[in-house]
Amino acid sequence: MLARIWGCRGSLATPGPDTVTYGGNTSCVELRLADGTLLVLDAGTGIRRLGSTLRGGPKTIHLLLTHLHIDHIEGLGFFGPIWDEQTELHVWGPPSPRRTLAERIARYLSPPLFPIQLSSIPARMHFHDVPDDAWQIGTATIVADPVFHPGPTVGYRVQENGAGIAYIPDHEPALGADLAAATPDWVSGMRVAGGADVLLHYSQFTRGEYDERVGWGHSCVDDAVRFARLAEARRVVLFHHDPQHSDRELESLLEHACEVAERDDLVLAREGMEITL
Repeated sequence: MLARIWGCRGSLATPGPDTVTYGGNTSCVELRLADGTLLVLDAGTGIRRLGSTLRGGPKTIHLLLTHLHIDHIEGLGFFGPIWDEQTELHVWGPPSPRRTLAERIARYLSPPLFPIQLSSIPARMHFHDVPDDAWQIGTATIVADPVFHPGPTVGYRVQENGAGIAYIPDHEPALGADLAAATPDWVSGMRVAGGADVLLHYSQFTRGEYDERVGWGHSCVDDAVRFARLAEARRVVLFHHDPQHSDRELESLLEHACEVAERDDLVLAREGMEITL
């Protein structure tokens, strides 16, 4: 399995000279399975560039949405394959008791927020609520599990040939839990993160920034590191960078994260990063 990061910025796309190293596009990760199946994690602005590489590529694509906040779906209308009638796009996302997944996405892909109705898009689009149990896509086993974040939100675990990648881009694992003393079975997100070979996890705030935003569904880098330690994740990729943080500030956050983790192999997600499992 090969993972490529096309966007790892949080909340708002942030292009400019201060974000060149790690990128300004919002969340989007490409996964290529051993059998060639294409999975896409989230549809932030990074999905536009991914789409431009897929001309003549796979006609069946699986898009796994963690939740429907705008920074995770705003690139969908600019994803080139949806304008090709030969594309079959399976969209997976967290269920809601009030509206179907298609109805919720249509609130964005419709006027006045978007010029074209979802129903007018040429691609064949199929919408699926993520199941409670693991399911298969191609050669991978997928697990989705709810995590602490406002509105229906899930994290994903993708497992293939004995290797697993966990993706939890928005999460507040310390809400109601002392991560320094908690056991894994009482912490949100452990079903997807536990024992992961690679963990991409939300790490947007400093401790001071987080203390002013407790309950927003976000976390500071200290808690992201403690969560990763509790999950016994082998490789940790700090994800969902704050739009206010420059490249230099992100690198300072990384230094702090390594000190808290007492390990020096943590890395910052950046556009163009490739991870082979």
